[in-house]
Amino acid sequence: MTDRVLILGGRGRIGSSVAQDLLTHTQAEIIVTGRTPAQTEDNTSLQYMVLDLAEVEKLRQAIASVNVVVHCAGPFHFRDANVLKICIEQGVNYVDVSDHRSFTSKALQYHEEAIAAGVTAIVNTGIFPGISNSMVRHDVEQFDVPEKIHLSYLVSGSGGAGITVMRTTFLGLQNPFEAWIDGRWQTVKPYSEREAVDFPSPYGRSGVYWFDMPETFTLPHAFPAVKTVITKFGSVPDFYNHLTWIAANVFPKSWIKNPNGVEFLSHVSHTMTDFTDKFTGIGVAVRSEVTGQKNGQPAIYLSNLTYENTATSAGCGTGSIVQFLLEDKLNKPGVWPVEEALSTDLFIQAMQSRGITIDSNWIVNKYSSEQGTGNS
Repeated sequence: MTDRVLILGGRGRIGSSVAQDLLTHTQAEIIVTGRTPAQTEDNTSLQYMVLDLAEVEKLRQAIASVNVVVHCAGPFHFRDANVLKICIEQGVNYVDVSDHRSFTSKALQYHEEAIAAGVTAIVNTGIFPGISNSMVRHDVEQFDVPEKIHLSYLVSGSGGAGITVMRTTFLGLQNPFEAWIDGRWQTVKPYSEREAVDFPSPYGRSGVYWFDMPETFTLPHAFPAVKTVITKFGSVPDFYNHLTWIAANVFPKSWIKNPNGVEFLSHVSHTMTDFTDKFTGIGVAVRSEVTGQKNGQPAIYLSNLTYENTATSAGCGTGSIVQFLLEDKLNKPGVWPVEEALSTDLFIQAMQSRGITIDSNWIVNKYSSEQGTGNS
């Protein structure tokens, strides 16, 4: 029988990228959903379904008819875990592109139920979180004792994504969050502590800022020997960073916490990036830097990824997870962040098959030269 995959929110930029990846790398039937009818249905490889997540009975019937559900209907800041709950009830594997700790925390509460149902549920797939988490796993595995993880993300303009991603950015500025620093949880302000980080060409040295991501708390759980996990994000061109910093630190908090304020800022930002995308492109860079002990000596292992289209790379990350589920190469009942579910061997296989190159190398001397300065 032909495998069937249901992509909730599949007509958005990220959902469409996931669908395209699955059309390329699997033989599955793809059903994509949206809240309104599709304007064109000229792709005979896709089936379209009008579905609102609030239509619980229709949602349940749709889930029961497929092998894997891919939840792309963000933003996830205010989503409940009802889709995951129904998947567990129906015995259907689940993948999502969630990118906020509040949702991840809700999803992880269903871990035991998923195990009992034999359902593999993987959250936080995509590019960051997602591919970035697997880069960290690969890097951590190089050490005898990993001590510190520093993840930096950079996106050009809109990244090829829709307005939902803009909403996600501004929603992420609303509240301070807890980060694992020096072996204890410490409160961090979003879009604070700018740091200049060296990315590969064409980006070079660029500014990044603290940003609340699920991996800020899932990575310490996955790798308990690590004492510090830093997650920082930046935009190209750099003036977007300064505008976002102003939104986080100067605007009255009532603006950022008001849904109308978030909508206004999101639409303004989307209009601006529509213009600047022509000059900056819509690419992404991910930089994973892990420090620790190797053969009794301090060392750093560095991995870099660049890709010309952020949304497409997210589709690759999520699509590869779904592919491995369909092929039964990934079978791990429970609810897992991607770094605890996907082996490094499968991750490397996925990246190679999709033409995504990750450059990795040891940096031995840098650690000793900066030790004691607090720099990364």
